[in-house]
Amino acid sequence: MLRAHLLALVLPALFTGMYACAAGTSGSPLPEGTSGNSGGDPGSGGSGGGGLPPGDDGGIDIDNDASTEEPPLEPDSACATAVEEAEAVPLPVDIIWMVDNSSSMAPAVTQIKQGLNAFAALIAAKSLDYRVIMLSLRGKTQSGNLHPICIPQPLAGNDDCGNSPRFFHSSMNIYSTQPLEQILGTLAQTDGYQQGQARGGEPWAGQLRPEATKTFVVVTDDNARLSADNFENFAGGKNPYNNNQLPPGILRPSWNGLFDDYVFSAIYGWGAPNDPSTKCKYSNLTEPPSSGPTYTTLVAKTGGVRAKICDGQAAWGPFFDAVADAVIETAKLSCELAIPTPSSGTIDPAKVNVAFTSGSDQTLINHVPTAADCGTSAAWYYDDPVHPTKVILCPQACDDAQDAIGPNKPGKIEVLFGCATIVQ
Repeated sequence: MLRAHLLALVLPALFTGMYACAAGTSGSPLPEGTSGNSGGDPGSGGSGGGGLPPGDDGGIDIDNDASTEEPPLEPDSACATAVEEAEAVPLPVDIIWMVDNSSSMAPAVTQIKQGLNAFAALIAAKSLDYRVIMLSLRGKTQSGNLHPICIPQPLAGNDDCGNSPRFFHSSMNIYSTQPLEQILGTLAQTDGYQQGQARGGEPWAGQLRPEATKTFVVVTDDNARLSADNFENFAGGKNPYNNNQLPPGILRPSWNGLFDDYVFSAIYGWGAPNDPSTKCKYSNLTEPPSSGPTYTTLVAKTGGVRAKICDGQAAWGPFFDAVADAVIETAKLSCELAIPTPSSGTIDPAKVNVAFTSGSDQTLINHVPTAADCGTSAAWYYDDPVHPTKVILCPQACDDAQDAIGPNKPGKIEVLFGCATIVQ
C-alpha cells in the first residue's frame, strides 16, 4: 500500500550558500499525496480504485519541451538551466486469483470464465506489465461435485486452458475453508501441498516477479479457517489444522519482501458494512456458509475491494472493475530513472538536479554519493558517478514519488541541467 507523505524534502533556507549561482527557487514542497488505497469502507466493491477518466495514462507522460516552463532554478550569469521530464516507468503487477471449487460455486466459476479476459484488458489498457496467476482446479466440465475452471483465450494460451506469457494456471482443488493454507502451501511446495497431493498443485512461485506489486483475489462463499495473522506472520511448521506443513506467512523475512504492500481483495459472503459476522442473502433468501470475517480483516487491512457473492451476476462487473482500478492505482514506479537527453548541450554530472513537481509547485531533492549515504533522507544518487545513465531515488524519495505520481496524481519528476548539483 502506498503511504501518504508530505513532500517537504528541501527547506528553501538550505539552498542559501549551497547553490551560489541560483537566485532562488520557484516552488515549495508538494501537497500531501493521495494514496490509491481508500481508508473508507471497502464494502462497496470500489474502495480500491476511484475509476480513471478515459485516456488517462496515470500522468506518466514525457514532455521534452521546456520552453514554456519557468526555470525552477533561476539562471544568472554563472549558469543556465534546461528542464526535461524523466520517464516514470511503472513496475510490473502480479495478480493471483484463487477460486473455491466446491459444489456451491458453479455460478461464480461461470462469471470468472466469462469476465477474466475483460479484467485483464482493463489492466493492459494502462500499459502495465501484468501477469495473472490462477489457483483453482483446471477443467472444462464438472468433476463429481467439484466445479473446475477453464479460462479461454486470449488470456489463456490455447483452447484447453493452457498457459501463456501473461497467464499461468496451477491446477489445485481449492477446499472451501482452506484457501489461505493452500496459497501458502503451494507457494512453498511444502509437504501436503505438492503437485499430485490432495491439496497441492503445480509450483507457481517462479511466476512471481520480485519487483512486481502483488494482489490476491479470493472467490468463495465460506470463511478461511487460517487466521489473517497466520496468513501474514505464521512462523512456519505444522499446519494448525492437520498434519501438513506450512511455510512462514507471506510477510515473514524469509520471503525477502516479496509480498510487501500486497493488496487483498475478495468476493465472498459478507452482508453488512460494519458487522463482519452478518451474512449476505441470496435472492431466494438463503445464506452462504459464512460471512467470511477473515477476508473482511484482510481486505480492510490492505485497502482491497470486496463484493457480495450473494448478489450473483450483478456483482461481477463492478467487482472486476474495482479490482482492476485497485491494481492500477497501487502499481508502483521504478525508482531508477534513465537520465533524459537535454534538448541542447551535453550532460555534466556535476550540474544535474532532480525535482518533484506538481503544477507550479516544485521541490528539489539533494544528491548523495551512493545508496549507502541515503539514510532516511529523500535524496538521489547516480548509477555510475563518472559515466551516469540513471538517476536512482533513495527509499524515502521513492516512497514520496509513489504518492505524487501515477493514476489520478498530478506529479512528475524533472531533471534539471546546467546548475551545480545540490548535495546533501
